[in-house]
Amino acid sequence: MKNIYKILIAFVGVLAVSCNADAVDERPVLDAVTTPEITAPSNGQSFVLDVEKGSEEVAKFTWSAADYSKDVVVKYTLLVDKKGGDFSAAKTLATTTSITEASILGKNLNQVAIDLGGKPEVAALYDVKITSNVAGSFSQVGKNVITISVTPYLGRVTYDFTDWYLIGAAVAGGWDNNVDTNHQPMFRDGKEANKYKFVGYFKAGNFKLISEKGSWASQLGKASDTSIEIKDNAGEFTIPADGYYTFQFDTTSLKYTLTAYTDTAAIAKTYTNVAIIGSSINPDWATSIKLNQSTFDKHTYSKGVVELNDGEAKFRANDAWDVSWGGTTPFSGGGNGENIPVAKSKYVIYFNDLDGSYLMIPNQ
Repeated sequence: MKNIYKILIAFVGVLAVSCNADAVDERPVLDAVTTPEITAPSNGQSFVLDVEKGSEEVAKFTWSAADYSKDVVVKYTLLVDKKGGDFSAAKTLATTTSITEASILGKNLNQVAIDLGGKPEVAALYDVKITSNVAGSFSQVGKNVITISVTPYLGRVTYDFTDWYLIGAAVAGGWDNNVDTNHQPMFRDGKEANKYKFVGYFKAGNFKLISEKGSWASQLGKASDTSIEIKDNAGEFTIPADGYYTFQFDTTSLKYTLTAYTDTAAIAKTYTNVAIIGSSINPDWATSIKLNQSTFDKHTYSKGVVELNDGEAKFRANDAWDVSWGGTTPFSGGGNGENIPVAKSKYVIYFNDLDGSYLMIPNQ
């Protein structure tokens, strides 16, 4: 009886394998009938990009449709690489689904050119190809590769703000009014541009502020015990003793406060390093740029000049995420670790770990 059961089980197993094999053989086979081909722009076309027209269409890429042996949904990817590259490090210019054209904005073509090593205001050649993909697996490369010339721009952002720099015996840099001196700027409120604040170390002595390094033309100083003045040869503020202070002023109300900063725990805490990180540096947030700690005030940092792309950023301590700072406003502000919006440009960056204030000044 046992042998009969064994023979029956074996027979069922063979039958099942036979049925599965038949099912595999009967599955529909997908074949590529026609591969896509770029039809516009023409090979050799040049694009000189204009920073003032970054949000306008500069090119429309078109290609013939890919054809398969079955009715399927096709995803197209437009890839760009340096002239002569093998596309292993190519950048994606556009993706579409079942659509055989893509309108390209100036800022997007510019970003791809810069990411591939393009230099601002210098023409360079790039290869472009189209690929088609079905269900994320069945891929084919288009028939042709075209070459275009692109002259990118660095990027320019609108920055209609006034920056005020501390200068004097009580602050970093002393009274040396040189454009290369590392004067500490005030941190401007991200939402109310007339309000400024700085929490940091001062030495006993006097100081005032200037709005342009290397020039005494525009000064901000003390007018009375509560008010400021903005004029040539403005009055000086006085620090009675070395220590940490909170200095704030409002250029609309012309009022100021200067008080001792008494958070001893915050003053005592220091970090091995502070860095800026974000998609504006690396799309995967995998790269950070360390800031330079001030030798005058261990809680202030700076870095210049840094090239950043469109994206986001924040600051973090000791290459970890347990301590980080951010904000919701571009250029300046502070917050609890939110992602700071960043527009493509070069920046000089300032940061303060006592209150998380940041200042990112476009340097174009």
